[in-house]
Amino acid sequence: MALRLTKTVLVFFVGLFALIVAVNNVIDYGSNFQFVQKVLSMETTFPDNALLGRAINIPALHHIAYNFIIAFEFLIAFLCLLGCGRLFLSIRDVAAFRTSKSLAIYGLAAGITLWFGGFMVIGGEWFAMWQSEIWNGVPSAFRFTAIIGVVLLYLTAAPDDL
Repeated sequence: MALRLTKTVLVFFVGLFALIVAVNNVIDYGSNFQFVQKVLSMETTFPDNALLGRAINIPALHHIAYNFIIAFEFLIAFLCLLGCGRLFLSIRDVAAFRTSKSLAIYGLAAGITLWFGGFMVIGGEWFAMWQSEIWNGVPSAFRFTAIIGVVLLYLTAAPDDL
């Protein structure tokens, strides 16, 4: 029971984290919008960067990208929190617990997709975010990805019967 409970709690906290991030981005839209805008426009990368042809300088596309990120954060929260609920409802039955993991797994995988795929791969490398002293979100994205990855590994690791 202890492993099932701790797995459930950790999925809950990933979902809560994603929900808080999404809500904060809606309430304080302008603060993190600047982050997305600066990264996509590549304004603070190294001068004469050979990759500047990748820059997106269309404000409407900045808003679309940011709103997509926010929607994806809400999706992560929804999947993890609903998955947590399913895990909790089946916590007393090992077999039921094992079969109720799918939503939580999808939510955790979505979190890795956003923060690793979106922020580290696309933002960090494609838009050279790592070159910015001010708008470098790679370290934070790495922390989120690592934590979510550990939770995903823990959730899917056997055994569930303790």
